[in-house]
Amino acid sequence: MEISETPRGHHWSLTLLGIGLIVLFAYYGESVLAVLFFAILLSFMLSPVVQALEYLHVPRALGALISVVVLLAAFYGITAASYNQAAIFADNVPKYSQKIRSILQPFRQQAENLERTGEAVGEPEPSNVVPVRQVKSWTEVLTHGAGTLTDILLSASFIPFLAYFLLTWQSHARSATVMLFPLRHRNTVFVTLGLIGKMLQSFIVGNLLIGLLISAVSVAIFGLLHVPFFYFVGFLSGFLSLVPYLGIVLAMVPPILVGLGQLDAGDLLIVLFCVIGLHLFALNVLYPKLLGNRLRLNPLAVTIALLFWGAVWGAIGLVLAIPITGAIKIVFDHVESMKPYADWLGE
Repeated sequence: MEISETPRGHHWSLTLLGIGLIVLFAYYGESVLAVLFFAILLSFMLSPVVQALEYLHVPRALGALISVVVLLAAFYGITAASYNQAAIFADNVPKYSQKIRSILQPFRQQAENLERTGEAVGEPEPSNVVPVRQVKSWTEVLTHGAGTLTDILLSASFIPFLAYFLLTWQSHARSATVMLFPLRHRNTVFVTLGLIGKMLQSFIVGNLLIGLLISAVSVAIFGLLHVPFFYFVGFLSGFLSLVPYLGIVLAMVPPILVGLGQLDAGDLLIVLFCVIGLHLFALNVLYPKLLGNRLRLNPLAVTIALLFWGAVWGAIGLVLAIPITGAIKIVFDHVESMKPYADWLGE
């Protein structure tokens, strides 16, 4: 008796249906999934601290509590220390923006003149006008699901609690996840989860170290050049440089914003060259050293991942796109039928 095979068209239709359901689930479950993913990343970042405390015979639950509390205290201290400077910086942003607008005014005037010239040539008849669907701007896309400040704070308040429970139940959660699969696949699942954990840990710790290093050097250089708010601007520029692809542009915005009208042209050029140099140094030297062995994604896959997760989750998606894609690649590496897709995502 022959077993009938599933038609190829039917197989692809089920695959597309499954992908569509996953995308819908990710889109509408953003508030829950984003909090969960951030808690997972935080737990992997704190895991070495908890392991070190366990080595000193501190119970894991107590070590996890100490790690989370110390991190929250450090975050509160940094926020409190930089709040006054951030408030002063925010109060001065309109003044700096006015200077930028005055510099760009001649170019805007030329653009308006060209637009009026085009209108004078002749407008098309209404019958020839084709209605165009209005497309969302990138600002609307990036702020998708942001909600009110109260909603954001309420969602963020769950992250330390989830991170604590993930740290205390890490071994149990990993073992229970492995037991969900058939016996013949459990060893593969165990290895895959371990590799995902190491990749996430390297991603978080590596980005943190790179951000701190770039920020420290930026603060020192901006201070020597007498950039206004150099400590706040340097810290902000250093961590903005970590944003994939857009980092080199975003890192230039804070020092240029406060430097126009305060620094001469030569110092502004030095600031720009320093920002570009630090970004390229991090991209070509620090990232391969700290993340190269764990995160092997080609630039095309990274770009597509950023576009997809940015469209689904906005700014949060841009932050989580690379670790999610890296985890998906590790899973594909260990599933025989998915290895061609893993090769496509890899370098």
